[in-house]
Amino acid sequence: MILDKPVALLGATELRKWRDGLLAKGLAPGTVNRTKTGLRAALELAAAHDPRINNQRAWKIGLATLPDAHRARNVILADDEVRRIVAAASERDRALGVLAEVAAVTGARLSQMSRLECGDLQADGSEPRLLMPLSAKGRRRDKRHERRPVPITPALAAVLKQEAVGRPTDAPLLLRGNGDRWGHGRRRHHRNDFRAVIEAAGLDRDVVTLSALRHSSIVRQLLANVPVRIVAAVHDTSVKMIERTYSKHIAEHTDALARRALLDTATPAAGNVVTLSGRRS
Repeated sequence: MILDKPVALLGATELRKWRDGLLAKGLAPGTVNRTKTGLRAALELAAAHDPRINNQRAWKIGLATLPDAHRARNVILADDEVRRIVAAASERDRALGVLAEVAAVTGARLSQMSRLECGDLQADGSEPRLLMPLSAKGRRRDKRHERRPVPITPALAAVLKQEAVGRPTDAPLLLRGNGDRWGHGRRRHHRNDFRAVIEAAGLDRDVVTLSALRHSSIVRQLLANVPVRIVAAVHDTSVKMIERTYSKHIAEHTDALARRALLDTATPAAGNVVTLSGRRS
């Protein structure tokens, strides 16, 4: 095992076996790449502090990035399926239903929704919105407090306004039924509850996750002719990432737009010829 060896004695072959062993355990290529990046960073740090370590080439080869790790595996749901999920979540638990509805309407990540505060809700007026925290993915830590306005429906605004009644502006807006924040920690876990919701909605709980609501929101806006740059901004991602991940749906979107401007070169029927008024030369 690589744990039994000094860093200076690690070879490319054993590091590659460790990396490929993660694949054998069922991890996705993208997950393997993220995991091995942490190990490689630790090895680089060790080499920077110990001049005796000069086998950096071993982990550059043995921990090379796996190909095809960015292949999209996103689940896109029909609108009726999304509505069934929200309804099933609300029936199981009110707090879970509110979370599911926010995810369905905004397409936000759980990490963003869990950091929403009551003061982020702008429910008054004809154009309600949430000031959604940015995910800070790929950003510096000093940007974790930035927020971006995301439109929501009046119906969702009314639900969230009720959630915020009597609470300070800096209090979390979305909470579990037991008062804890939503999140990925063991005490704040949502996956088991959501798996039950997916099953109750008549969908495959091993395929559909909370993230499917985000993917479906992005595709819904693309197919509604919302410009890609706006879709990217609202969902806190980049145009490049949307083009890479949702290229099929963008192609469908652009095909529909371009088709409206196609020239029909067929000779019009005699009854469809319209004579223009005016003098003839």
